[in-house]
Amino acid sequence: MQRNFFRIDYKNIYATSSTYYSFVYLNQGIIYIFVETLYIYFDMRTLSFFFAAFITLLSLTFASCNTKTKPVDESSDWIQLLSTDNLDDWTVKITNYEVGDNYANTFSMEDGILKIRYDEEAYPTFENRFGHLFYKDTYSHYLLRLEYRFVGEQAIGAPSWAFRNSGIMFHGQSPESMALDQDFPVSIEYQLLGSDSTREQVTGSVCTPGTNIVMDGELILDHCTQSSSDTYMDDQWVTAELEVRGSEIVKHIINGDTVMVYGQPQLDEREQYYQKMLELNNGEKLLTRGTISLQSEGHPCDFRNVEIKILQE
Repeated sequence: MQRNFFRIDYKNIYATSSTYYSFVYLNQGIIYIFVETLYIYFDMRTLSFFFAAFITLLSLTFASCNTKTKPVDESSDWIQLLSTDNLDDWTVKITNYEVGDNYANTFSMEDGILKIRYDEEAYPTFENRFGHLFYKDTYSHYLLRLEYRFVGEQAIGAPSWAFRNSGIMFHGQSPESMALDQDFPVSIEYQLLGSDSTREQVTGSVCTPGTNIVMDGELILDHCTQSSSDTYMDDQWVTAELEVRGSEIVKHIINGDTVMVYGQPQLDEREQYYQKMLELNNGEKLLTRGTISLQSEGHPCDFRNVEIKILQE
């Protein structure tokens, strides 16, 4: 289609012929107006009226385009998951102990803080008694937010890799489906780490007990993948947020910074419990929902303000 355009640069007005398909074109502060095979000659009064009307219309159009639409609140309110003084909504599973046996009061609530401790008489050595505290419900699309910190000294006999180490396990199996001697639930782990003067380690990484994930289009087979977070020293509180949208996308956020993004959490067919979990997941490898649990891996730690917001599926 053959179209003519006018160029308005406040000094010269002229017509020329070219082929364009837009009505308005802006380039380096110059406004081009396109009309079909038409030459118009302006006197100054006509030009003034036209220009004023056009600039007003253009301003209103741009103002409308630049108005930010407030995102629709697609979720419920934040729901507190911790009581102030009990764990009635949670279930404990510790390696080599029956479901519900909170051995030596490893997990306890005090003034709204979940404390994970290892009594010296009950834990003369740690003996790989890894523990997980499971919330009563399963979830698929949600935001999870909590604060955590590490305190005190690591339990005697705990593995060196578990120094200032805990985690949020999600898309996990139920505690009732775990084997008696099973160390970790099949799940995705949002790893929570701390640092001190002897060791610095980033937090917010991902580990995959019995599972795999996809990052940047690549299936990740490594057990743990490091995040881009800062390090956090001693016993300071750190805010960890987790955004989960089924099997589509997962985000780890530390103190407001997104430190890891991935998707397609799935069962790992190389793992011991693959067939069992495949049956429990209705024959599907992809994990779209599951339990949430907090870890006990041998270093005393605290959690507070654990809350969840359900997102639309």
